[in-house]
Amino acid sequence: MGGLKKRSVNLAGHATSLALEPEFWAVLERAAADQSLSLAGLIQKIDQERGERPLASACRVFALAKASA
Repeated sequence: MGGLKKRSVNLAGHATSLALEPEFWAVLERAAADQSLSLAGLIQKIDQERGERPLASACRVFALAKASA
């Protein structure tokens, strides 16, 4: 996988940065489009459902689940 690509996302009114490999960003972008959400909207949804897992890990797990579905 390639190096990390950092993006800024606004979650619950707070700017945060998220660093993922480009391959994970690609899966997240496709999943957002499939759900008619913005990328930020999808990440907010993942954030709300992640429990104690770090956000970057939750995004990777979500992307892996989508890629294997």
